[in-house]
Amino acid sequence: MKVAIAWYGAEGQSSYRYFTQLGHDVTIVTPRVASEFPLPNGANAIVGDDAFDQLNGFDLVVRSSSVRPDALKTDGKIWSNTNEFFAHCPAPIIGVTGTKGKGTTCSLIASILRAAGKTVHLVGNIGAPALSQLSLITSDDIVVYELSSFQLWDIQQSPHVAVVLMIEPDHLDVHRDMTEYLEAKAGIAKFQTPNDVVFFHPTNDDSRQVASVGEGKKLRYGIMDDGQVYVRDEGFYIEDRFICSTGALQIAGVHNLENACAAISIAALILGATDHVEAGLRAFSGLPHRLKHVRVVENISYYDDSIGTTPGSAISALRSFGDAPKVVILGGFDKGASYDAVVQECYRQGASVVAIGQNGEKIAALCEKAGVRACRVVGRMDEVVAAARAEAQPGGVVILSPASASFDQYKSYSDRGDQFAAAVEAL
Repeated sequence: MKVAIAWYGAEGQSSYRYFTQLGHDVTIVTPRVASEFPLPNGANAIVGDDAFDQLNGFDLVVRSSSVRPDALKTDGKIWSNTNEFFAHCPAPIIGVTGTKGKGTTCSLIASILRAAGKTVHLVGNIGAPALSQLSLITSDDIVVYELSSFQLWDIQQSPHVAVVLMIEPDHLDVHRDMTEYLEAKAGIAKFQTPNDVVFFHPTNDDSRQVASVGEGKKLRYGIMDDGQVYVRDEGFYIEDRFICSTGALQIAGVHNLENACAAISIAALILGATDHVEAGLRAFSGLPHRLKHVRVVENISYYDDSIGTTPGSAISALRSFGDAPKVVILGGFDKGASYDAVVQECYRQGASVVAIGQNGEKIAALCEKAGVRACRVVGRMDEVVAAARAEAQPGGVVILSPASASFDQYKSYSDRGDQFAAAVEAL
């Protein structure tokens, strides 16, 4: 079979290896070649701005998740790394989507299941590219798959167990509008059968809408009404039965209590018990760049939440520190979201803003209009941190939670977070 790999990055590299090992005639078709993903020696390749105009003649065109399906024109079949994995995975799949909290929720699910002795494969955005793990998975294992809207865009099969976390506008620089974003997300439930289950956020209308499609059983997490896990009196409960203290959760933030409710609900469904929940929660200390404590300097605490690329993420970060005086670093590459809500949250909390990046001017102007103290910094991360330090008060916090993508100044959100941490360590 003639196979084209449409775009060559981490996922394209995984797809190339997978289909080559199966013995297919594989060609890499990509507009550009990134330095971190050089073409394999001897690989067939079509490279150039018009590469995607040359896809006729292939039996299968495997798109990377960053490529819009409608950007590809071919007389063959358009497919994806995700679709191939779902078609051949021998183990049950737990799929997690939402705008924020996906990686944390996936990790919590995996940690609880592993505490119960299960072999768990964490794949997708949070783990290894799915096809690179396929040969390692047996029918007795469990897969936890973090699924973005890009991976779900043209999905042909939904996971057996799905969770839809809080959703807000995001990726509107790629999706045409919020309607398209939600339609893509809905792939997580679209093909479920009556034997499948989808959990959804109890108060978020977009989460409810995404979960409403398909024939899977619909359950809300985080409230008592649907018999799932909820928080009461500093404890996790299910159907009025105490599971463990919320103190077992090693990561900060009210939003992470919600994520834990989703994870425990799913683990309880899979395991039929909650005996291993506390051990699983305690074993997970958080992911890099997700409200990670960096250091205390002169009684000021610094937190790296570089993964916070949406306004809602920044709002959650601000709400995680009670009445402590706050400085939040906002700005970066604009993904088309509105920043009004996060600026209003800064106003309510008396937080100061350090506005950075491509959209920093816009954010600073919104702050001025709303009566929020803000300073604009155009320079390097050490200058950003110095400005935040100058604004901070003793006993307060400085939070890098930019509400924006990183690609205006940094290689990735992790590069941005690493540079923030390095600048803090250098204080």
